[in-house]
Amino acid sequence: MGMVNLKEKYASRTIPRYTSYPTAPHFTNEVDGQVYEDWLQQLNVLEPLSLYLHVPFCQEMCHYCGCNTKATKQIAPIRAYGDLLLKEVHLIGGKLKQAADGKRQVQHIHWGGGTPSLLPRDIFLNVIDALKEYFDFLPDIEHAIELDPRTVTPFLAETLVMGGINRTSLGVQDFDLEVQKAIGRVQPLKVVETAVQALRDVGLSQINFDLMYGLPLQTEETIRQTVEYTKQLAPGRVALFGYAHVPWFKKHQQLIKEEHLPDAEARIMLSDVSREALIEAGYEAIGLDHFALPSDEMAIALKEHRLRRNFQGYTTDQADTLIGFGPSSIGFLPSGYIQNSPDMRGWARQVEEGTAPIVKGVGVHGEDKLRSQIIMELMTYYAVDVFDICAQHGQSPEIVADGFERLQEMVEDGLAVIREGHIELIGEGRRYVRVAAAAFDAYLPKQAARHSVAV
Repeated sequence: MGMVNLKEKYASRTIPRYTSYPTAPHFTNEVDGQVYEDWLQQLNVLEPLSLYLHVPFCQEMCHYCGCNTKATKQIAPIRAYGDLLLKEVHLIGGKLKQAADGKRQVQHIHWGGGTPSLLPRDIFLNVIDALKEYFDFLPDIEHAIELDPRTVTPFLAETLVMGGINRTSLGVQDFDLEVQKAIGRVQPLKVVETAVQALRDVGLSQINFDLMYGLPLQTEETIRQTVEYTKQLAPGRVALFGYAHVPWFKKHQQLIKEEHLPDAEARIMLSDVSREALIEAGYEAIGLDHFALPSDEMAIALKEHRLRRNFQGYTTDQADTLIGFGPSSIGFLPSGYIQNSPDMRGWARQVEEGTAPIVKGVGVHGEDKLRSQIIMELMTYYAVDVFDICAQHGQSPEIVADGFERLQEMVEDGLAVIREGHIELIGEGRRYVRVAAAAFDAYLPKQAARHSVAV
């Protein structure tokens, strides 16, 4: 079968990104704040946790944005939000079963948004102090924050160090001025250079870049130039995401002219070119959409087979529990997934009332955990020993026979090899890893939710 046919067959399928399993469309309102509190009580007090804090504000909205955020130039709503975030930390911290010394160990913290660094210094440091009342930050903690390069100043860099941040992630997207204009985010190379320098000047050397392909007006030349500038600035990690155009869901995306977007064929070309250029620039490919310099902890974790995948994408975080704070934040526990109210008012009301602001979630049980492990292993390593995972869970491989059946088309197309329960994606098959993962998704055939295209 020719290459073009494979692209026609697989690339345009709409499939989840598998940052969780079951995926978010299967969360229901049967899981509420009370269920969450019960799950918190069931946690093993000796197991380290991870924390996620969501700050849903930006100074202005970028046209491509798919995040739960809103634009404001005012400081008052951000301060009011910071006070509520503090209340939520005390609320959830107080509901956690504590270890003998009164604190739970934390090995990973991630601030996302929006632009979380818009929190004024005093509020930001107050929230971190509140976290330290309930959580013991481990010495080797990764404490990361997402940043808009246009807002990074020496003062902010100093604030981050005061808060114990040790990894920063800059939303670069693309360095081409015409592309930047088309997505409503003008930030010349000099702006990003200055941001990177401000961070390095205070010792914040662990830097990530977020890049995107599939943006309006992108060409092979603009992508290569973006990677060239990235190489010069030398972040340790790069996340490369495909732009998801969902104007029916995110109304501001209507500001992007559809005729400026690449078609399916051009989108695949942009994906391939950016990927090849990053590898040529000395980065190692990590799963579906991450890249890291060989010396970076993420590249080392991949080699040592301890890389994982969660809502932040690929991660070196080993915790089995993630506690989320702020509207729309998603958390996971051994018992299941939970999501805070995405609606600011709803979230605020529940926090004020002293109830966990959960609007939906899903409990995970034996078969979910087994299938999740298969899916995440495939998404991370392009290979999985299904029989071995079934044995770990005390189950017969018969339980996932449907997955092997659905994978047959990829085997026939020369994209996958199956030997005695060991699946490996080969050649072009790696491009369609989400299609392979979906073969083991027991929920997908029942509900054709709207997902992004496979490449």
